[in-house]
Amino acid sequence: MRNKMFSTVFCFIALAGFVFAPSVLAAPPAKILVGEPATISGKHAKAGEQSVNGVVAIVDWVNNTYGGVKIGGKKVPLEYIKYDCESKKESVTSLLERLITVDKVHFTLAPYTSGLTLAGAPVAEKYGMIYLDHGGASNKIFQQGFKYIVQTIGPASNYHRGTLNMIKKTDPNAKTVALVYEDDEFARDVMAGAEAHAKKLGLEVVFQRTYPKGVTDLTPLLSAMKAAKPDFVIGGGHFQDGQLFNRQLADLDINPKALSLIASATLPAFYEALTTNAEGVMGPSHWEYGVKFSADGAKKAGMAWIGPSQDEFVALFKKAVGSDILPDYHAAEAGASILALVMAIEKVDSLDADTVRKALGDLTFMSFYGGWDIDETGLQVGHDMVDVQWQNGERVIVWPEDAKTGNFVYPMPTFAEKAKGVKAVPKK
Repeated sequence: MRNKMFSTVFCFIALAGFVFAPSVLAAPPAKILVGEPATISGKHAKAGEQSVNGVVAIVDWVNNTYGGVKIGGKKVPLEYIKYDCESKKESVTSLLERLITVDKVHFTLAPYTSGLTLAGAPVAEKYGMIYLDHGGASNKIFQQGFKYIVQTIGPASNYHRGTLNMIKKTDPNAKTVALVYEDDEFARDVMAGAEAHAKKLGLEVVFQRTYPKGVTDLTPLLSAMKAAKPDFVIGGGHFQDGQLFNRQLADLDINPKALSLIASATLPAFYEALTTNAEGVMGPSHWEYGVKFSADGAKKAGMAWIGPSQDEFVALFKKAVGSDILPDYHAAEAGASILALVMAIEKVDSLDADTVRKALGDLTFMSFYGGWDIDETGLQVGHDMVDVQWQNGERVIVWPEDAKTGNFVYPMPTFAEKAKGVKAVPKK
Protein backbone atom coordinates (compact mmCIF):
# COMPACT_ATOMS: atom_id res chain seq x y z
CA MET A 1 0.00 0.00 0.00
CA ARG A 2 2.78 2.37 0.94
CA ASN A 3 4.60 1.67 -2.35
CA LYS A 4 1.39 2.19 -4.29
CA MET A 5 0.76 5.54 -2.58
CA PHE A 6 4.36 6.58 -3.23
CA SER A 7 4.01 5.66 -6.89
CA THR A 8 0.80 7.65 -7.18
CA VAL A 9 2.32 10.73 -5.55
CA PHE A 10 5.49 10.40 -7.64
CA CYS A 11 3.47 10.18 -10.85
CA PHE A 12 1.45 13.25 -9.86
CA ILE A 13 4.61 15.23 -9.18
CA ALA A 14 6.18 14.07 -12.43
CA LEU A 15 3.03 14.98 -14.33
CA ALA A 16 2.89 18.38 -12.65
CA GLY A 17 6.49 18.94 -13.61
CA PHE A 18 5.76 17.91 -17.17
CA VAL A 19 2.81 20.25 -17.44
CA PHE A 20 4.31 23.34 -15.83
CA ALA A 21 8.08 23.17 -16.25
CA PRO A 22 9.56 25.07 -19.24
CA SER A 23 10.26 22.71 -22.10
CA VAL A 24 11.89 23.07 -25.47
CA LEU A 25 9.28 20.54 -26.65
CA ALA A 26 6.35 22.82 -25.81
CA ALA A 27 4.60 24.34 -28.81
CA PRO A 28 6.10 27.73 -29.65
CA PRO A 29 3.86 30.80 -29.36
CA ALA A 30 2.35 32.52 -32.38
CA LYS A 31 4.65 35.49 -31.70
CA ILE A 32 7.64 36.23 -29.51
CA LEU A 33 6.86 39.43 -27.62
CA VAL A 34 9.60 41.92 -26.77
CA GLY A 35 8.60 44.93 -24.68
CA GLU A 36 10.24 48.25 -23.87
CA PRO A 37 9.45 51.31 -21.71
CA ALA A 38 11.02 53.48 -24.41
CA THR A 39 12.25 57.07 -24.20
CA ILE A 40 9.97 58.41 -26.91
CA SER A 41 9.52 61.82 -25.29
CA GLY A 42 11.19 63.90 -22.60
CA LYS A 43 14.82 64.97 -22.32
CA HIS A 44 16.22 61.83 -23.95
CA ALA A 45 13.79 61.71 -26.87
CA LYS A 46 16.39 62.35 -29.60
CA ALA A 47 18.46 59.29 -28.74
CA GLY A 48 15.32 57.37 -27.81
CA GLU A 49 13.80 57.97 -31.25
CA GLN A 50 16.94 56.54 -32.82
CA SER A 51 16.93 53.45 -30.60
CA VAL A 52 13.23 52.71 -31.09
CA ASN A 53 13.53 52.86 -34.86
CA GLY A 54 16.68 50.74 -34.71
CA VAL A 55 14.64 48.03 -32.99
CA VAL A 56 11.80 48.41 -35.51
CA ALA A 57 14.30 48.04 -38.35
CA ILE A 58 15.80 44.82 -36.98
CA VAL A 59 12.42 43.32 -36.09
CA ASP A 60 11.43 44.01 -39.72
CA TRP A 61 14.58 42.20 -40.90
CA VAL A 62 14.07 39.23 -38.58
CA ASN A 63 10.45 38.77 -39.62
CA ASN A 64 10.57 39.54 -43.34
CA THR A 65 14.11 38.68 -44.48
CA TYR A 66 15.40 36.18 -41.93
CA GLY A 67 11.97 34.54 -41.86
CA GLY A 68 11.38 34.67 -38.10
CA VAL A 69 13.04 33.10 -35.07
CA LYS A 70 13.53 29.36 -35.40
CA ILE A 71 12.13 27.60 -32.33
CA GLY A 72 10.38 24.27 -31.91
CA GLY A 73 10.89 23.49 -35.57
CA LYS A 74 9.00 26.59 -36.66
CA LYS A 75 9.82 30.15 -37.69
CA VAL A 76 8.11 32.53 -35.25
CA PRO A 77 7.85 36.31 -35.82
CA LEU A 78 8.85 38.93 -33.27
CA GLU A 79 6.45 41.58 -32.03
CA TYR A 80 7.79 44.78 -30.49
CA ILE A 81 5.56 46.37 -27.83
CA LYS A 82 6.62 49.80 -26.59
CA TYR A 83 5.27 52.45 -24.27
CA ASP A 84 6.62 55.95 -23.67
CA CYS A 85 8.33 56.31 -20.30
CA GLU A 86 8.75 60.05 -21.01
CA SER A 87 12.36 59.79 -19.78
CA LYS A 88 11.06 59.30 -16.20
CA LYS A 89 12.32 56.64 -13.78
CA GLU A 90 8.95 56.11 -12.12
CA SER A 91 7.36 55.48 -15.52
CA VAL A 92 10.04 52.92 -16.40
CA THR A 93 9.21 50.77 -13.38
CA SER A 94 5.43 50.93 -13.81
CA LEU A 95 5.59 50.27 -17.56
CA LEU A 96 7.92 47.31 -17.11
CA GLU A 97 5.41 45.84 -14.64
CA ARG A 98 2.66 46.36 -17.20
CA LEU A 99 4.66 44.77 -20.01
CA ILE A 100 5.47 41.73 -17.88
CA THR A 101 2.20 41.17 -16.04
CA VAL A 102 -0.41 42.50 -18.50
CA ASP A 103 1.14 42.19 -21.96
CA LYS A 104 2.93 38.97 -20.97
CA VAL A 105 6.06 39.76 -22.97
CA HIS A 106 8.71 37.09 -23.23
CA PHE A 107 11.68 39.50 -23.04
CA THR A 108 12.28 43.16 -22.29
CA LEU A 109 14.49 45.97 -23.55
CA ALA A 110 15.81 48.64 -21.21
CA PRO A 111 15.14 52.30 -22.03
CA TYR A 112 17.86 54.70 -23.14
CA THR A 113 20.29 56.13 -20.50
CA SER A 114 22.02 54.51 -17.56
CA GLY A 115 19.76 56.06 -14.92
CA LEU A 116 16.57 54.80 -16.55
CA THR A 117 18.11 51.39 -17.25
CA LEU A 118 19.18 51.03 -13.62
CA ALA A 119 15.71 52.08 -12.43
CA GLY A 120 14.11 49.19 -14.30
CA ALA A 121 16.68 46.50 -13.48
CA PRO A 122 15.16 45.51 -10.09
CA VAL A 123 11.76 45.02 -11.74
CA ALA A 124 13.21 42.72 -14.39
CA GLU A 125 15.09 40.88 -11.64
CA LYS A 126 11.93 40.48 -9.54
CA TYR A 127 10.18 38.67 -12.39
CA GLY A 128 13.23 36.76 -13.66
CA MET A 129 12.89 38.64 -16.94
CA ILE A 130 15.74 39.09 -19.42
CA TYR A 131 16.46 42.83 -19.70
CA LEU A 132 18.43 43.82 -22.80
CA ASP A 133 20.50 46.94 -22.08
CA HIS A 134 21.16 48.90 -25.27
CA GLY A 135 21.49 52.40 -23.81
CA GLY A 136 22.80 52.11 -20.26
CA ALA A 137 26.59 52.29 -20.28
CA SER A 138 27.27 52.87 -16.58
CA ASN A 139 29.57 50.26 -15.11
CA LYS A 140 27.63 50.51 -11.83
CA ILE A 141 24.65 48.71 -13.37
CA PHE A 142 26.72 45.54 -13.54
CA GLN A 143 28.08 45.80 -10.01
CA GLN A 144 24.71 45.19 -8.31
CA GLY A 145 24.52 41.43 -8.74
CA PHE A 146 21.64 41.48 -11.25
CA LYS A 147 21.33 38.18 -13.11
CA TYR A 148 19.06 39.03 -16.02
CA ILE A 149 20.47 42.25 -17.48
CA VAL A 150 22.61 41.92 -20.61
CA GLN A 151 24.53 44.82 -22.18
CA THR A 152 24.99 45.56 -25.88
CA ILE A 153 26.27 49.12 -25.54
CA GLY A 154 29.89 49.23 -24.31
CA PRO A 155 30.80 50.28 -20.75
CA ALA A 156 31.10 53.96 -19.90
CA SER A 157 34.66 53.67 -18.62
CA ASN A 158 35.84 53.05 -22.20
CA TYR A 159 34.12 55.99 -23.92
CA HIS A 160 37.01 58.45 -24.10
CA ARG A 161 39.89 55.97 -24.15
CA GLY A 162 40.22 55.99 -27.94
CA THR A 163 39.85 59.79 -28.04
CA LEU A 164 42.79 60.21 -25.67
CA ASN A 165 44.89 57.73 -27.65
CA MET A 166 44.14 59.57 -30.89
CA ILE A 167 45.03 63.02 -29.54
CA LYS A 168 48.21 61.79 -27.89
CA LYS A 169 49.31 60.09 -31.11
CA THR A 170 48.44 63.16 -33.22
CA ASP A 171 50.05 65.64 -30.86
CA PRO A 172 52.74 64.14 -28.60
CA ASN A 173 53.30 67.66 -27.23
CA ALA A 174 49.77 67.89 -25.82
CA LYS A 175 50.24 67.88 -22.06
CA THR A 176 47.05 69.08 -20.38
CA VAL A 177 43.40 68.09 -20.49
CA ALA A 178 40.19 69.34 -18.87
CA LEU A 179 37.50 66.83 -17.83
CA VAL A 180 34.04 68.41 -17.59
CA TYR A 181 31.07 66.03 -17.35
CA GLU A 182 27.44 65.98 -16.32
CA ASP A 183 26.85 64.82 -12.76
CA ASP A 184 25.09 61.53 -13.40
CA GLU A 185 26.06 57.89 -13.06
CA PHE A 186 26.94 57.35 -16.70
CA ALA A 187 28.99 60.50 -17.18
CA ARG A 188 30.84 60.05 -13.90
CA ASP A 189 31.89 56.57 -15.04
CA VAL A 190 33.10 58.02 -18.35
CA MET A 191 35.09 60.65 -16.44
CA ALA A 192 36.65 58.09 -14.10
CA GLY A 193 37.78 56.00 -17.07
CA ALA A 194 39.07 59.07 -18.90
CA GLU A 195 40.98 60.31 -15.85
CA ALA A 196 42.70 56.96 -15.36
CA HIS A 197 43.64 56.64 -19.03
CA ALA A 198 44.83 60.25 -19.32
CA LYS A 199 47.21 59.71 -16.42
CA LYS A 200 48.38 56.45 -17.97
CA LEU A 201 49.29 58.40 -21.12
CA GLY A 202 51.22 60.96 -19.09
CA LEU A 203 48.67 63.75 -19.51
CA GLU A 204 48.01 66.23 -16.70
CA VAL A 205 44.39 66.77 -15.73
CA VAL A 206 44.44 70.51 -15.02
CA PHE A 207 40.70 70.92 -14.53
CA GLN A 208 38.09 68.38 -13.44
CA ARG A 209 34.51 69.28 -12.63
CA THR A 210 30.93 68.03 -12.96
CA TYR A 211 27.82 70.11 -13.61
CA PRO A 212 24.25 69.35 -12.48
CA LYS A 213 21.67 67.64 -14.63
CA GLY A 214 19.33 70.12 -16.26
CA VAL A 215 21.95 72.88 -16.14
CA THR A 216 21.02 76.06 -18.02
CA ASP A 217 24.22 78.07 -17.65
CA LEU A 218 27.79 76.73 -17.76
CA THR A 219 29.42 80.16 -17.91
CA PRO A 220 31.00 80.15 -14.41
CA LEU A 221 32.35 76.62 -14.84
CA LEU A 222 33.71 77.21 -18.34
CA SER A 223 35.28 80.50 -17.30
CA ALA A 224 37.13 78.69 -14.51
CA MET A 225 38.18 76.02 -16.97
CA LYS A 226 39.53 78.66 -19.36
CA ALA A 227 41.87 79.92 -16.63
CA ALA A 228 43.41 76.43 -16.37
CA LYS A 229 44.45 76.65 -20.07
CA PRO A 230 43.93 73.00 -21.08
CA ASP A 231 45.27 71.87 -24.45
CA PHE A 232 42.01 70.04 -25.10
CA VAL A 233 38.67 69.33 -23.45
CA ILE A 234 36.60 66.17 -23.11
CA GLY A 235 33.29 65.85 -21.33
CA GLY A 236 29.54 66.12 -21.75
CA GLY A 237 26.66 63.96 -20.63
CA HIS A 238 23.62 63.95 -22.91
CA PHE A 239 22.10 65.83 -25.83
CA GLN A 240 20.80 69.06 -24.27
CA ASP A 241 23.80 69.81 -22.07
CA GLY A 242 26.16 68.92 -24.92
CA GLN A 243 24.60 71.63 -27.07
CA LEU A 244 24.84 74.12 -24.19
CA PHE A 245 28.48 73.19 -23.58
CA ASN A 246 29.44 73.84 -27.20
CA ARG A 247 27.36 77.01 -27.54
CA GLN A 248 28.77 78.63 -24.41
CA LEU A 249 32.34 77.77 -25.34
CA ALA A 250 31.66 79.80 -28.48
CA ASP A 251 30.06 82.65 -26.50
CA LEU A 252 33.11 82.82 -24.22
CA ASP A 253 35.55 82.39 -27.13
CA ILE A 254 37.25 79.42 -25.46
CA ASN A 255 39.22 77.54 -28.11
CA PRO A 256 40.69 74.21 -27.09
CA LYS A 257 42.64 72.36 -29.77
CA ALA A 258 40.12 69.55 -29.56
CA LEU A 259 36.67 69.09 -28.04
CA SER A 260 34.94 65.74 -27.57
CA LEU A 261 31.44 65.47 -26.09
CA ILE A 262 29.75 62.19 -25.22
CA ALA A 263 26.20 61.22 -26.27
CA SER A 264 25.48 64.47 -28.10
CA ALA A 265 28.09 65.34 -30.74
CA THR A 266 27.36 62.12 -32.64
CA LEU A 267 23.68 62.97 -33.18
CA PRO A 268 22.65 64.61 -36.49
CA ALA A 269 20.49 66.99 -34.43
CA PHE A 270 23.67 68.32 -32.77
CA TYR A 271 24.91 69.82 -36.03
CA GLU A 272 21.41 70.91 -37.02
CA ALA A 273 21.20 72.94 -33.81
CA LEU A 274 24.73 74.39 -33.83
CA THR A 275 25.60 74.44 -37.54
CA THR A 276 29.15 75.76 -38.10
CA ASN A 277 29.87 75.98 -34.36
CA ALA A 278 29.86 72.18 -34.37
CA GLU A 279 32.67 72.02 -36.96
CA GLY A 280 35.63 70.06 -35.63
CA VAL A 281 33.77 68.83 -32.55
CA MET A 282 34.12 65.11 -31.85
CA GLY A 283 32.32 62.37 -30.01
CA PRO A 284 32.91 58.70 -29.23
CA SER A 285 30.47 56.37 -30.93
CA HIS A 286 29.61 52.70 -30.74
CA TRP A 287 28.86 52.58 -34.45
CA GLU A 288 28.89 54.87 -37.45
CA TYR A 289 27.88 54.47 -41.05
CA GLY A 290 31.04 53.51 -42.89
CA VAL A 291 32.42 51.07 -40.32
CA LYS A 292 31.70 47.99 -42.36
CA PHE A 293 31.49 44.65 -40.64
CA SER A 294 30.61 41.69 -42.83
CA ALA A 295 30.12 37.95 -42.98
CA ASP A 296 33.57 37.63 -44.57
CA GLY A 297 35.11 39.68 -41.79
CA ALA A 298 33.39 37.53 -39.19
CA LYS A 299 34.68 34.38 -40.88
CA LYS A 300 38.24 35.72 -40.85
CA ALA A 301 37.88 36.54 -37.16
CA GLY A 302 36.53 33.07 -36.43
CA MET A 303 33.17 34.45 -35.29
CA ALA A 304 29.56 33.64 -36.08
CA TRP A 305 27.71 36.21 -38.21
CA ILE A 306 24.10 37.33 -38.29
CA GLY A 307 22.74 39.87 -40.79
CA PRO A 308 21.58 42.33 -42.02
CA SER A 309 24.40 44.10 -43.80
CA GLN A 310 25.09 47.71 -42.90
CA ASP A 311 23.33 49.02 -46.00
CA GLU A 312 20.31 46.79 -45.38
CA PHE A 313 20.07 48.12 -41.84
CA VAL A 314 20.28 51.73 -42.99
CA ALA A 315 17.51 51.14 -45.56
CA LEU A 316 15.28 49.48 -42.97
CA PHE A 317 15.94 52.29 -40.49
CA LYS A 318 14.94 54.93 -43.03
CA LYS A 319 11.80 52.91 -43.72
CA ALA A 320 11.01 52.82 -40.00
CA VAL A 321 11.58 56.55 -39.55
CA GLY A 322 9.81 57.46 -42.77
CA SER A 323 12.55 59.87 -43.83
CA ASP A 324 16.06 59.95 -45.26
CA ILE A 325 17.76 60.40 -41.88
CA LEU A 326 20.77 58.16 -41.19
CA PRO A 327 20.84 55.96 -38.11
CA ASP A 328 23.43 56.67 -35.44
CA TYR A 329 24.92 54.37 -32.82
CA HIS A 330 21.84 54.57 -30.58
CA ALA A 331 19.88 52.85 -33.35
CA ALA A 332 22.58 50.32 -34.16
CA GLU A 333 23.17 49.13 -30.60
CA ALA A 334 19.44 48.78 -29.94
CA GLY A 335 19.01 46.72 -33.09
CA ALA A 336 22.04 44.58 -32.25
CA SER A 337 20.50 43.65 -28.90
CA ILE A 338 17.61 42.05 -30.78
CA LEU A 339 20.05 40.09 -32.96
CA ALA A 340 21.76 38.75 -29.81
CA LEU A 341 18.39 37.65 -28.45
CA VAL A 342 17.51 35.85 -31.70
CA MET A 343 20.81 33.98 -31.71
CA ALA A 344 20.42 32.95 -28.07
CA ILE A 345 16.85 31.67 -28.52
CA GLU A 346 17.88 29.64 -31.55
CA LYS A 347 20.98 28.31 -29.80
CA VAL A 348 18.94 26.66 -27.03
CA ASP A 349 15.56 26.26 -28.80
CA SER A 350 13.80 27.75 -25.81
CA LEU A 351 12.11 30.88 -24.45
CA ASP A 352 12.89 30.05 -20.84
CA ALA A 353 14.61 33.10 -19.31
CA ASP A 354 17.32 31.22 -17.44
CA THR A 355 18.13 29.03 -20.41
CA VAL A 356 18.27 31.98 -22.83
CA ARG A 357 20.30 34.03 -20.34
CA LYS A 358 22.93 31.29 -20.19
CA ALA A 359 23.02 31.19 -23.99
CA LEU A 360 23.56 34.96 -24.13
CA GLY A 361 26.52 34.51 -21.81
CA ASP A 362 28.00 31.85 -24.08
CA LEU A 363 27.56 33.82 -27.33
CA THR A 364 30.28 35.57 -29.29
CA PHE A 365 29.32 36.87 -32.71
CA MET A 366 29.61 39.72 -35.21
CA SER A 367 26.87 41.77 -36.82
CA PHE A 368 26.72 45.04 -38.74
CA TYR A 369 27.27 46.64 -35.30
CA GLY A 370 30.55 44.82 -34.72
CA GLY A 371 31.66 42.32 -32.11
CA TRP A 372 29.48 41.09 -29.25
CA ASP A 373 30.54 39.26 -26.09
CA ILE A 374 29.55 39.66 -22.44
CA ASP A 375 31.31 38.74 -19.21
CA GLU A 376 29.77 36.86 -16.28
CA THR A 377 28.00 40.00 -15.00
CA GLY A 378 26.39 40.80 -18.36
CA LEU A 379 28.83 43.65 -19.11
CA GLN A 380 29.71 44.07 -22.80
CA VAL A 381 33.40 43.31 -23.41
CA GLY A 382 33.45 42.37 -27.09
CA HIS A 383 32.67 45.71 -28.75
CA ASP A 384 35.14 48.51 -29.56
CA MET A 385 34.25 52.18 -30.03
CA VAL A 386 35.06 54.62 -32.82
CA ASP A 387 35.53 58.40 -32.77
CA VAL A 388 33.77 60.74 -35.18
CA GLN A 389 34.35 64.39 -35.99
CA TRP A 390 32.11 66.93 -37.72
CA GLN A 391 33.88 68.00 -40.91
CA ASN A 392 32.17 70.25 -43.44
CA GLY A 393 28.78 69.27 -42.07
CA GLU A 394 29.43 65.52 -42.19
CA ARG A 395 30.29 62.96 -39.52
CA VAL A 396 33.69 61.50 -40.36
CA ILE A 397 35.22 58.49 -38.62
CA VAL A 398 38.70 59.53 -37.50
CA TRP A 399 39.65 56.71 -35.10
CA PRO A 400 40.79 53.95 -34.94
CA GLU A 401 43.24 54.01 -37.83
CA ASP A 402 41.93 50.85 -39.47
CA ALA A 403 38.33 52.09 -39.43
CA LYS A 404 38.64 55.76 -40.28
CA THR A 405 36.93 57.33 -43.28
CA GLY A 406 38.89 60.59 -43.06
CA ASN A 407 41.81 62.28 -41.31
CA PHE A 408 41.52 63.93 -37.91
CA VAL A 409 41.38 67.76 -38.09
CA TYR A 410 43.64 69.03 -35.29
CA PRO A 411 43.55 71.66 -34.01
CA MET A 412 39.95 72.36 -34.83
CA PRO A 413 39.05 75.82 -36.17
CA THR A 414 38.54 78.54 -33.56
CA PHE A 415 35.02 79.77 -32.95
CA ALA A 416 35.97 83.13 -34.50
CA GLU A 417 37.09 81.30 -37.64
CA LYS A 418 33.92 79.22 -37.67
CA ALA A 419 31.83 82.40 -37.41
CA LYS A 420 33.45 83.46 -40.69
CA GLY A 421 32.48 80.19 -42.35
CA VAL A 422 35.71 78.22 -41.87
CA LYS A 423 35.02 74.47 -41.86
CA ALA A 424 36.96 71.63 -40.35
CA VAL A 425 38.72 70.25 -43.42
CA PRO A 426 41.80 67.99 -43.28
CA LYS A 427 45.00 69.43 -44.68
CA LYS A 428 46.13 67.90 -47.95
